[in-house]
Amino acid sequence: MLPLGLFWLPGMGLGWGGPSAILGPGMVVGMQVARKSVEADERSFRAAVLLIFAITILRLVWIASGVAELYPDEAQYWVWSLHPAWGYYSKPPVVAWLIAFTTSMVGSNNELAVRVAAPLLHFGTALMVHAVARRLYDARVAFWSAIAYATLPGVWVSSIIMSTDAPLLFCWVIALYAFVRAREPGGGRWWAAVGLAAGAGLLSKYAMAYWLISALLFLVVYRDERRHLRGFATATGLALLVYAPNFVWNFDHGFVSYRHTEANAGFSGPLFHPNSFLEFFGSQFGVFGPIFFAALIACACLGRRMLRERREAMLAMFALPTLAMMLVVSFLSRAQPNWSAPTYVSAVILVVWMLLTQGRRVLIVGSIALHVVAAIVAVELRPVSHALGYDLPGKYDPLHRLNGWRILGTSVGRMMIEYPGLRLLADDRELMAALIYYIPQHPLDGLKWNAMGGIHDQFDLEAHPEQMIGKDFLLVSYRNNIDDIVSRFADVGPVQSITVMLGGGMSRNYQVRFLHDFKGYPAP
Repeated sequence: MLPLGLFWLPGMGLGWGGPSAILGPGMVVGMQVARKSVEADERSFRAAVLLIFAITILRLVWIASGVAELYPDEAQYWVWSLHPAWGYYSKPPVVAWLIAFTTSMVGSNNELAVRVAAPLLHFGTALMVHAVARRLYDARVAFWSAIAYATLPGVWVSSIIMSTDAPLLFCWVIALYAFVRAREPGGGRWWAAVGLAAGAGLLSKYAMAYWLISALLFLVVYRDERRHLRGFATATGLALLVYAPNFVWNFDHGFVSYRHTEANAGFSGPLFHPNSFLEFFGSQFGVFGPIFFAALIACACLGRRMLRERREAMLAMFALPTLAMMLVVSFLSRAQPNWSAPTYVSAVILVVWMLLTQGRRVLIVGSIALHVVAAIVAVELRPVSHALGYDLPGKYDPLHRLNGWRILGTSVGRMMIEYPGLRLLADDRELMAALIYYIPQHPLDGLKWNAMGGIHDQFDLEAHPEQMIGKDFLLVSYRNNIDDIVSRFADVGPVQSITVMLGGGMSRNYQVRFLHDFKGYPAP
């Protein structure tokens, strides 16, 4: 005869031998605690998703407002996106692919269509930061880590500008999550995810190689982790297979991307650059936030005590070696502030865990609030100053380098309409890219001046100046002395000028000249 307790259903009460009669009161309490824990986790995750989603919507609205025009590098990526390939002069292909996809989906080439992938990718990265932190710790660490990541100063900037960092960080955190899962019992299938994410990361930015180096260091340093080396080797092989088409493209183009990456580090001149080191070091307080970066330094200095547990050591291994490498590079040559960006994917979890463990949640909340306020001030500084009747000096406007390109493009576009048949000529990569995007006709058949020869950018890589001999051009230049250019034309029109006012007394000045009958570059 079956016990009556087996027929108990929720809501029937305990009078007929409910769950306490079968499981015992201790197990019932345990089930209730577990259920409450799951519910708390779900509430925490929903709250994180809603907050990060709200931040993402605000970023999209701000981009759509058109307050900030495309930075020349973004315009260059847009030009690349018109001809999808496996590689480009200075970058692997994913950034151009993303722009090609988003502009085709939106059906427009406006700033929102070009940039929309950036905030969406950071939204996904923040959720994956939550997943990693939840896997390693608990819902509280996961919640604050995700919110902290979404509001980092560097993420604010990277979310409103389309660059290679957004897809890189997304691939980085996916690879990290898969790495955590692959090391768990029965997690062998996750090594495939590690390889795919790492390969996609290499196609996004070559800095993904730092992830592979960090993972290898971690597995080698800890003896009991070495059992995962075979799985990691398989993942690395898969990553290289995914990346291989870009290598083939580089092989066919003289390895221009690798040469550019090497030259970009700028190992020349004096052996040491202490000023560059101090500048880069100081910039990290802005990229990661002053409180968080100070906490990361403290964590590194107290490594023996703070990093003795395996999970903290793993997070540090995916952060500190990359940061140290960039500090060394800045001391030997130079380093851009965003070169350390991958550091902060795992560092934000590590710092949040440390501050929560020490009862310093107020520092997390204060840091997040500081980052949000700083972002609002940065984008609203000029409008607020105008509302107060103050003309903010241009050099203090964080967005001044993102403005003025549309006015310039419209002005040059009118001239090209008045004189049909002219081709665009510019003597600077950034100027050329911005003009192609903002001139309404998008003059893709123009020429970037390169009389000295060599390949310095994608325009040089694809140029065929010998096919343009005899053509007429409209030259737009920053420089005052352009005698070397005009000397290569049979006839030269009068000098015209375009001044773009940026506010606060700042302006950009360009000279424009009509050039007839190109004679070709001088013989080498």
